Amino acid sequence: MLSCEKVNFAGMYILGISAYYHDSAAVLLQDATILVAVQEERFTRIKNDASFPSNAIQYCIQKAGIELKDIDAITFYDKPLLKFERIVETFLAIAPKGFRTFVQFVPLWLKEKLFLKSLLKKELHKIAPIDLKKTKLLFTEHHLSHAAACYFTSTFKEAAIVTIDGVGEWATTSICYGSGTHIEVIEEVRFPDSIGLLYSSFTYFLGFKVNSAEYKVMGLAPYASRNSEAVQKFYLLIKNNLIHCLEDGSYRLNMDFFSFHYALHMIEAKKWETLFGLKRRVETDELNIMHAALASALQIIVEEMVYNICENAKKLTGSDNLCLSGGVALNCVANSMLAQKKLFKNIFIQPAAGDAGGALGAALATHYIYFNNNRNHWAVFDPYLGYSIDENEVKILCKTQASESYTKYPENDLLEIVAKALAAGKIVGWVQGPMEWGPRALGNRSILASATVVDMQQKINLQIKKREGFRPFAPVVLEEDAKNYFEIDNASPYMMYTFPLIPEIRKNLPASFEDFNINQKLSCHKSNFPAITHVDFSARVQTVNKEQNRLLYLLLQRYKKETGDAILVNTSFNVRGEPIVMNAQQAFECFKHTDMDLLVINDTLFRK
Repeated sequence: MLSCEKVNFAGMYILGISAYYHDSAAVLLQDATILVAVQEERFTRIKNDASFPSNAIQYCIQKAGIELKDIDAITFYDKPLLKFERIVETFLAIAPKGFRTFVQFVPLWLKEKLFLKSLLKKELHKIAPIDLKKTKLLFTEHHLSHAAACYFTSTFKEAAIVTIDGVGEWATTSICYGSGTHIEVIEEVRFPDSIGLLYSSFTYFLGFKVNSAEYKVMGLAPYASRNSEAVQKFYLLIKNNLIHCLEDGSYRLNMDFFSFHYALHMIEAKKWETLFGLKRRVETDELNIMHAALASALQIIVEEMVYNICENAKKLTGSDNLCLSGGVALNCVANSMLAQKKLFKNIFIQPAAGDAGGALGAALATHYIYFNNNRNHWAVFDPYLGYSIDENEVKILCKTQASESYTKYPENDLLEIVAKALAAGKIVGWVQGPMEWGPRALGNRSILASATVVDMQQKINLQIKKREGFRPFAPVVLEEDAKNYFEIDNASPYMMYTFPLIPEIRKNLPASFEDFNINQKLSCHKSNFPAITHVDFSARVQTVNKEQNRLLYLLLQRYKKETGDAILVNTSFNVRGEPIVMNAQQAFECFKHTDMDLLVINDTLFRK
């Protein structure tokens, strides 16, 4: 087992599990308190790992200082029988189309997923003996898991809950109302109509990996102006051919253009190529402005749809509070549009809004709904719930890497050294304590750098992350100073929103900027903080206060003393195709094989 610092807890234990589709995870509750929340990919190093989260479960129980047999309930995040019903009905409705896929699919389901209860028992017994007469094995519906993960971690006593994703059992979009410990389903859109699958279809057409790289489509979109002729053309083609949207938020896909409901690929590619006059891109093809225009048109449509759905939720619930969940809730541009419209007074999105968060929701739904416990937990959600690096782990790393230079520093000295290095343009791997929950680095498994260095974005993209050069970087900023840089109204602790840079720190763009290609737009100097400024003058902001992340806050304060600025680049500590680093050894290996200048793990600084 991996090393960890044991913590003793008492009370009822509930384990939530998500697995077998993508982003497997495990979450352990003690009563209403979230003790641990970890994704399986961080252990296996397989990005978006869908396998049973054995490692994550083992870490959960080890961290809590308990055994598997001590757990009172284990809840899986969806209901496989309902999902099987949906798949069979879908195939029957379109037969004989998709027969070959159906023949391949049925044995897999009969062997594994249909008899998931038996499979779960088998996998759990591999970890440790467990008495399932004592420990309840439960299943919750997929969209209830998403809704519960967001609502029960919010500070709201009642709220509209909107879940938008690819598909659960049947639901793809749902509107619920949460009050106290109850969640009531009000309306839903059902498969095959799906905003999530629509977005994934464009992800596939644009040459990115489905269920993994949808955020790249979002990042590509701003390279084309929303008012351009190409974007408007694609917008109308999508609205007139692929999807029919109503003002109440309901919608229908034109399934003549899609194949995800009967085949192993997302779309009828030839029809898409004919419709858009654009060949389906493969990963090795260079991105051009027409790809960006298509992404931009899609983003506009998705924002309109999200707004209409949430407006309907507002009418149906009358609530001033919104909980937004599901994979589409990771679209921070759509989230920002929604916040700017002021449809709701308060919006909450928990940082693992996608399928990993289903493990959290399954556990919370069990505590509040199945066991009918009162809700008296209203604390602000703490995302630092994952694997925690202890001092023994760092000592072992130091002994095994004797050829590398390392020094243990008192906190004040460490902060001063790192702040000076960042001010000098150095790139720092920053690893502290427990890992963040969700797909975005929030300052405990981060790569930090100056936002003012002109070529920093390209340096980190190409020499550190080994990824596409067009990808933007997020800033982390002191909460109290955020308005000095961004048009921002509220704190943004989980990187769930984008905000425009204030006009005072923007640069004037060339008159011909809109005619530039992607590389030309990328290299154009757009603000005083070029490393975090996207082509539309926006940035996906993380604000930090002392209560949220004390050490990162203090580092930003020290950096501000050095430079006058309270803002840094904050990107996830990983390279392309790999999950974020979890433990000390993973962090060191990534540091060693990239062009990072310094690595900080807890209070130890490594130099090359």
